[in-house]
Amino acid sequence: MKRFCIVGAGFSGAVIARILAENNCFADVLDERPHIAGNCHTERDAETGVMVHQYGPHIFHTGDARVWAFVNRFADMRPYRHRVMAVAGGRVYSLPINLLTINQFFGQTLDPAQARAFVAARARKDIAEPANFEEQGLSMVGEELYRTFFEGYTSKQWGCAPSDLPASVLKRLPLRFNYEDSYFDHPWQAIPAEGYTAMIARILDHPNIRVSLGRAFTPADAGDDHVVYSGPLDRYFDYAHGRLDYRTLDFERFTATGDYQGAAVVNYCDEAVPFTRITEHKHFAPWERDEISGSVLYREFSRACGPADTPYYPIRLARQQKTLDSYLERAKTLENVTFVGRLGTYRYIDMDVAIKEALDTAETLLRR
Repeated sequence: MKRFCIVGAGFSGAVIARILAENNCFADVLDERPHIAGNCHTERDAETGVMVHQYGPHIFHTGDARVWAFVNRFADMRPYRHRVMAVAGGRVYSLPINLLTINQFFGQTLDPAQARAFVAARARKDIAEPANFEEQGLSMVGEELYRTFFEGYTSKQWGCAPSDLPASVLKRLPLRFNYEDSYFDHPWQAIPAEGYTAMIARILDHPNIRVSLGRAFTPADAGDDHVVYSGPLDRYFDYAHGRLDYRTLDFERFTATGDYQGAAVVNYCDEAVPFTRITEHKHFAPWERDEISGSVLYREFSRACGPADTPYYPIRLARQQKTLDSYLERAKTLENVTFVGRLGTYRYIDMDVAIKEALDTAETLLRR
């Protein structure tokens, strides 16, 4: 029986462990945290009964049939359409920018074709190939919409000027000329009825999988086994080439009676507001929302990730490329280690992409 040491009990590690276990391999899963599911960890709040996403909201969405079939093996995936509101300049708008947002903001009653022409007339024509986030925004929606909805929020979220970020960060967000206000476009959008932790517990529930929590990885843990590593890439190499930049989040919890803000997420776009958004977690489980009278909310504050902080997402700035390349080159030389997930590959990827890549990685490991 082939043996694998899998570092991290989030989606990447759990999915790979499951596929290996189902193919007569043994997976020893380690996680330094006291719980499984990584940053997707959910837990029912003792005070209110609300299912809380402990490290911030996670909305599952995908267009990949294989990924969708896999998650449905292990959870009752309840349909959920994510809608985001935005507060800017003392007014409330719908996000992503859609026909309602455009008409609200400019005080118009435009139809789709008129709105498309209206926004195009305001877009910067002198930016043929946007080189960064700011140029992408100005060339996509023009000065007014960019300054209102993107500039301040992005500065708070990423801790740098939007002109320092790659254009690809903004390209992920849609611009719509109809009244569709669902945040994602994928055909399958859902949240597991019992939360992500229960779902990942089922993925890890196999006789060929052993899970050890509160146990940080050291090379001695691996022995002669193949290592699948989903922790921070730079940490694996003991920061030999310096630290890669990550952002972390601070959460300010508060509770309320009834429905506090009427939406799961409200973004605060003005840079003068210190937090990026308020999340109300009862709205992430609409099937049980009416049965719960209390409400749990969090104000989110984004900041640079220090050595003792939990890394949430990488900042792939140009100044990091040389350091990142040094780690990627070293990673390629290790025949007995596979790096996976958002932290292990230093990429901002969604859950469905992490699962797809985990399925592919497991199949590759089985062929070796």
